[in-house]
Amino acid sequence: MLKDITLGQYFPGTSIIHRLDPRVKLIALIVYIVALFLAGGIVSYALCTGFAVAAIAISGIKPKLILKSLKAIIFIVLFTAVLNMLYTPGDVLVSFWIIKITKQGIFTGFGMGLRVILLVTVSALLTYTTSPMALTDGLENLLSPLKKIHVPVHEFAMMMTIALRFIPTLIEETDKIMSAQKARGADFESGNIVKRARALIPVLIPLFVSSFRRADELATAMECRLYHGGNGRTRLNTLRYGKIDGVGGLVIALVCAAVIVVSKVFGL
Repeated sequence: MLKDITLGQYFPGTSIIHRLDPRVKLIALIVYIVALFLAGGIVSYALCTGFAVAAIAISGIKPKLILKSLKAIIFIVLFTAVLNMLYTPGDVLVSFWIIKITKQGIFTGFGMGLRVILLVTVSALLTYTTSPMALTDGLENLLSPLKKIHVPVHEFAMMMTIALRFIPTLIEETDKIMSAQKARGADFESGNIVKRARALIPVLIPLFVSSFRRADELATAMECRLYHGGNGRTRLNTLRYGKIDGVGGLVIALVCAAVIVVSKVFGL
């Protein structure tokens, strides 16, 4: 299961999605999330799904990687769908004891599950096609107006990107520790929830120690390179908008507008 979590990994490529400005991709993600939660009908859900599928196809990212990233949220998707299915009022289709499944509940549960899947898919696609440095530069540039009120934008963007970058590293470290513990006879799969939680203690302690050690090594490396934050910092590659970024922004704007019109005006 741990190896299926691919969030935070970057896969180099030359596709249009890879070459988009990171600021455009960040704004596009926000706009897509807004459109996704404004969708309320089959047609609007189809538009959101079609956009996600098209983006994956254009990026050249293997669908197998996307499916691997979704394995970790299967429980959340099912739990969300079932809750909405059982507690949404409407036309009752099945009634048993205190359980009532309605027609509206089935549609709402399906919609919420699809939203979670598409949200994770498109968010993962952002990290798959954007390097950590580009993501940091784009996020810092978008938040730069906050510098006027003395918000440490550079440090904030750096912390977020480092945290995202170390997700695959921590997952790999956790997998190694669990494999070593299993070789010593540890059992993480049998027993009730309390026993499983106790079995994870021998994993968590060395994981925390390893994380603190990595953080200390990273801080030492940054100090040796005379890193002192965003003041006076220069960049090798300056972000510039191009024609491809204008086209990408226009496409996501049209998709969002289409979802709003279809869902809110026509109710589809």
